[in-house]
Amino acid sequence: MRGEGRETTGGGGRPGYLAAAVVFAIGMAGTTLPTPLYGLYQEKIGFSELMVTVVFAVYAVAVITALLVAGNYSDAVGRRPVLLAAMAFSAGSACCFLLESGLPLLFAGRLLSGFAAGLLSGAATAAVIELAGPGRRARAGFAATAANMGGLGCGPLLSGLLAQFAPWPLMLTFWVHLALVAVASVITWLLPETVEDTERWPPLRPQGLSVPPEVKGVFVPASVAAFAGFALLGLFTAVAPSFVATTLDVHNLAVSGALVFSVFLASTLGQSLTQKVGARCALPVGCGVLVVGLMLVASSLIAESLPLLVLGALFGGAGQGLAFRAALSLVSGAAPERHRGGTISAFFVVAYTGISLPVVGVGAMAVWLGLRQAGLIFTVCVMVVAACAGTYAALRPPDGR
Repeated sequence: MRGEGRETTGGGGRPGYLAAAVVFAIGMAGTTLPTPLYGLYQEKIGFSELMVTVVFAVYAVAVITALLVAGNYSDAVGRRPVLLAAMAFSAGSACCFLLESGLPLLFAGRLLSGFAAGLLSGAATAAVIELAGPGRRARAGFAATAANMGGLGCGPLLSGLLAQFAPWPLMLTFWVHLALVAVASVITWLLPETVEDTERWPPLRPQGLSVPPEVKGVFVPASVAAFAGFALLGLFTAVAPSFVATTLDVHNLAVSGALVFSVFLASTLGQSLTQKVGARCALPVGCGVLVVGLMLVASSLIAESLPLLVLGALFGGAGQGLAFRAALSLVSGAAPERHRGGTISAFFVVAYTGISLPVVGVGAMAVWLGLRQAGLIFTVCVMVVAACAGTYAALRPPDGR
């Protein structure tokens, strides 16, 4: 089949880039729905804090696997089929949580959720940007990153509110998500295809970390900054609810969900400033704000203070968002059009490595040192990475279109 071309804007009554962003947000929201619920699963099934981070890491490993194996698949088969496949994985994940009877289905749900996120990260980002057409690329870039971060933030907010104030805390959330996935699937089916000369289900051609030579100068500082920012997000999505409950003695699931939502909300607000600051300047500035946020998180662990933790979430999220959108804009702008999906996927591989490995380290250290000490070590290490990435980007501004 042949697509409608890369400059499709969604005219003629067909959905455009904002509709694609809604699909992206719904898919990403499903990946963080379990965040405030891990404490309930711990009580029901019985497992340690280390196992919480391992369950979370299974998701990240699945994301990375999908990016490495199929990150460039939408460049060949088209964006729409890959987005529909992601919706199918997301629905399968929700079903696993609805049928949950122990750790195996919990792992299966997170695995399928990771596959969905991996497919969405490259294909949905590219689809949103391409559906906007050349004149709206800047707005579309913000729409894509805002849908990504906003969706991730809305997941725990939704599940925290439903678990705290509605019946069936471990089930209603996933029924709601299934309904949203159905809506997103219909929207996806109606989206114009943006890839020309698509192939009909070609064999998978795993790309590994394939980055075109002309992108590498931009890719290194951008991806390291993304690694540091996603490590902060991983801390809040996997460990922060446990810290709030065990150390701060706050057991309201809506509060835990709102805390995680705040870091992603701040990320979205940070992204909105990137265009005004300029991508080349926003990368080092964002890393600097991220370091401030990490310092506040460390202070909250020392003082056992919820207000300081919230401030850390807001500053850290804003810095992450500022740097993340700048990094993604530079990478996608420098990438050749035919390899854009694959290049963006490689960028997300590095980012999701940041959201998984450090968090598992926190879980392992928490078993021997306690959650607070493990969190302090984590924040110091990520602070160093963010400071190095920001300094490098300031001294050697990356080139990008």
